[in-house]
Amino acid sequence: MAGQGTAATALLEREGIPFTVHTYAHDPKRESYGSEASEALRVPADRVLKTLVASVDGALAVGVVPVSAQLDLKALAAAVGGKKAVMAESAAAERATGYVVGGISPIGQRRRLPVVVDASVLEFQTVYCSGGRRGLEIELAPADLIRAASARVAPIAR
Repeated sequence: MAGQGTAATALLEREGIPFTVHTYAHDPKRESYGSEASEALRVPADRVLKTLVASVDGALAVGVVPVSAQLDLKALAAAVGGKKAVMAESAAAERATGYVVGGISPIGQRRRLPVVVDASVLEFQTVYCSGGRRGLEIELAPADLIRAASARVAPIAR
């Protein structure tokens, strides 16, 4: 694991949560980070998750959905007790989480934001989420992801 450490992997190690790190060479020309991870790791897109930061009634919240789906902003707002959600600006997301866009992990964020994980992840034994850097994915059980991110589960994907 030398050289792979991020705030996300450090938190998982501290909590004793089992996980596997997968790396791939990120292509800087690609902006579809989730589908790039799915293709590079040869994992179905519904098992690879993207972490999206939104502003719900002016406060940041995080939605975690499969890369094969879109975040339903209305459902995310409802899941965190808000009315209206819009995608957060990249700079605000990076400042709040401590991660760069394309490498934002739902785990180990700088500021503790409300995290909602789409209910579809419960169908799988393991799922993949960003490990805190582009080209670094963490594979873990959905229940462990939910615990590590202090997340709630709701149907937030469409």
